Amino acid sequence: MNLTVEQHTARVPITIFRLQGDLDGSNYREVIAQTKEAAQNGAQHLLLDLGGVPYMSSAGLVALHSAVLLLRGDQPPDPEAGWSTLKAVGTTLNRSTDGGPQKGVKLLNPQPLVARTLRMSGMDAFFEIHTDEAAAIASF
Repeated sequence: MNLTVEQHTARVPITIFRLQGDLDGSNYREVIAQTKEAAQNGAQHLLLDLGGVPYMSSAGLVALHSAVLLLRGDQPPDPEAGWSTLKAVGTTLNRSTDGGPQKGVKLLNPQPLVARTLRMSGMDAFFEIHTDEAAAIASF
Protein backbone atom coordinates (compact mmCIF):
# COMPACT_ATOMS: atom_id res chain seq x y z
CA MET A 1 0.00 0.00 0.00
CA ASN A 2 1.11 3.52 -0.73
CA LEU A 3 -0.18 6.39 1.41
CA THR A 4 0.22 10.05 0.54
CA VAL A 5 -0.81 12.88 2.83
CA GLU A 6 -2.20 16.21 1.61
CA GLN A 7 -3.42 19.28 3.43
CA HIS A 8 -6.48 21.09 2.15
CA THR A 9 -7.90 24.31 3.50
CA ALA A 10 -11.63 24.80 3.12
CA ARG A 11 -14.00 25.99 5.81
CA VAL A 12 -11.70 24.07 8.16
CA PRO A 13 -8.26 22.51 7.59
CA ILE A 14 -8.59 18.96 6.25
CA THR A 15 -5.93 16.28 6.09
CA ILE A 16 -6.42 13.94 3.14
CA PHE A 17 -4.91 10.46 3.09
CA ARG A 18 -4.81 8.93 -0.39
CA LEU A 19 -4.35 5.18 -0.19
CA GLN A 20 -3.28 2.95 -3.07
CA GLY A 21 -3.25 -0.83 -2.77
CA ASP A 22 -4.78 -3.34 -0.37
CA LEU A 23 -5.31 -2.25 3.24
CA ASP A 24 -4.62 -5.32 5.32
CA GLY A 25 -2.55 -6.84 8.10
CA SER A 26 0.70 -6.10 6.30
CA ASN A 27 0.25 -2.32 6.34
CA TYR A 28 -2.67 -1.09 8.47
CA ARG A 29 -0.26 0.17 11.12
CA GLU A 30 1.04 2.71 8.62
CA VAL A 31 -2.43 4.29 8.51
CA ILE A 32 -2.53 4.34 12.32
CA ALA A 33 0.98 5.84 12.54
CA GLN A 34 0.20 8.53 9.95
CA THR A 35 -3.05 9.38 11.73
CA LYS A 36 -1.24 9.61 15.06
CA GLU A 37 1.31 11.97 13.51
CA ALA A 38 -1.43 14.08 11.92
CA ALA A 39 -3.32 14.30 15.23
CA GLN A 40 -0.15 15.30 17.07
CA ASN A 41 0.29 18.06 14.47
CA GLY A 42 -3.21 19.37 15.20
CA ALA A 43 -5.35 17.64 12.56
CA GLN A 44 -9.01 17.44 13.52
CA HIS A 45 -10.57 16.51 10.17
CA LEU A 46 -9.43 13.56 8.09
CA LEU A 47 -10.64 12.43 4.67
CA LEU A 48 -9.56 8.93 3.70
CA ASP A 49 -9.55 8.50 -0.07
CA LEU A 50 -10.10 4.78 -0.60
CA GLY A 51 -10.51 5.01 -4.37
CA GLY A 52 -7.26 3.13 -4.89
CA VAL A 53 -7.97 0.41 -2.32
CA PRO A 54 -9.37 -2.70 -4.01
CA TYR A 55 -9.44 -4.80 -0.81
CA MET A 56 -9.63 -4.10 2.93
CA SER A 57 -9.36 -6.78 5.60
CA SER A 58 -10.49 -6.61 9.23
CA ALA A 59 -7.09 -5.05 9.96
CA GLY A 60 -8.17 -2.17 7.74
CA LEU A 61 -11.30 -1.78 9.86
CA VAL A 62 -9.05 -1.55 12.92
CA ALA A 63 -7.05 1.19 11.16
CA LEU A 64 -10.22 3.19 10.40
CA HIS A 65 -11.47 2.79 13.96
CA SER A 66 -8.09 3.81 15.36
CA ALA A 67 -8.07 6.92 13.14
CA VAL A 68 -11.36 8.07 14.67
CA LEU A 69 -10.12 7.49 18.21
CA LEU A 70 -6.80 9.26 17.59
CA LEU A 71 -8.50 12.35 16.17
CA ARG A 72 -10.78 12.41 19.23
CA GLY A 73 -7.68 12.36 21.43
CA ASP A 74 -8.39 8.83 22.65
CA GLN A 75 -5.98 5.92 22.73
CA PRO A 76 -6.85 3.20 20.21
CA PRO A 77 -6.78 -0.44 21.30
CA ASP A 78 -3.51 -2.30 20.96
CA PRO A 79 -3.45 -3.89 17.50
CA GLU A 80 -1.55 -6.84 18.99
CA ALA A 81 -4.55 -7.68 21.18
CA GLY A 82 -6.24 -9.65 18.39
CA TRP A 83 -9.95 -10.31 18.87
CA SER A 84 -10.24 -7.85 21.75
CA THR A 85 -9.25 -5.10 19.31
CA LEU A 86 -12.05 -6.10 16.94
CA LYS A 87 -14.43 -6.30 19.90
CA ALA A 88 -13.47 -2.70 20.78
CA VAL A 89 -14.44 -1.66 17.25
CA GLY A 90 -17.83 -3.29 17.72
CA THR A 91 -18.34 -1.62 21.10
CA THR A 92 -17.59 1.79 19.62
CA LEU A 93 -19.97 1.13 16.74
CA ASN A 94 -22.75 0.08 19.07
CA ARG A 95 -22.37 3.31 21.03
CA SER A 96 -21.93 5.59 18.01
CA THR A 97 -24.53 4.51 15.47
CA ASP A 98 -27.45 5.87 17.52
CA GLY A 99 -26.32 9.43 16.77
CA GLY A 100 -25.31 8.78 13.17
CA PRO A 101 -21.84 8.96 11.67
CA GLN A 102 -19.01 10.50 13.63
CA LYS A 103 -17.75 13.80 12.20
CA GLY A 104 -13.93 13.77 12.32
CA VAL A 105 -13.09 11.08 9.76
CA LYS A 106 -14.91 10.66 6.45
CA LEU A 107 -14.41 8.20 3.61
CA LEU A 108 -14.14 8.89 -0.11
CA ASN A 109 -14.73 6.49 -3.00
CA PRO A 110 -14.60 3.07 -1.36
CA GLN A 111 -14.30 0.43 -4.07
CA PRO A 112 -16.95 -2.35 -4.26
CA LEU A 113 -15.18 -4.92 -2.05
CA VAL A 114 -14.25 -2.24 0.49
CA ALA A 115 -17.82 -0.90 0.50
CA ARG A 116 -19.03 -4.46 1.08
CA THR A 117 -16.64 -4.88 4.03
CA LEU A 118 -17.89 -1.61 5.51
CA ARG A 119 -21.53 -2.73 5.11
CA MET A 120 -20.94 -6.20 6.53
CA SER A 121 -19.14 -4.81 9.57
CA GLY A 122 -21.70 -2.05 10.17
CA MET A 123 -19.02 0.60 9.75
CA ASP A 124 -20.92 2.18 6.87
CA ALA A 125 -23.22 3.68 9.53
CA PHE A 126 -20.22 4.95 11.51
CA PHE A 127 -18.69 6.96 8.63
CA GLU A 128 -19.97 9.51 6.17
CA ILE A 129 -19.13 8.02 2.80
CA HIS A 130 -18.74 10.27 -0.24
CA THR A 131 -18.22 9.64 -3.94
CA ASP A 132 -17.39 13.26 -4.82
CA GLU A 133 -14.25 14.84 -3.37
CA ALA A 134 -15.56 18.42 -3.47
CA ALA A 135 -18.72 17.39 -1.64
CA ALA A 136 -16.67 15.45 0.90
CA ILE A 137 -14.46 18.47 1.59
CA ALA A 138 -17.48 20.77 1.84
CA SER A 139 -19.09 18.40 4.36
CA PHE A 140 -16.53 19.19 7.08
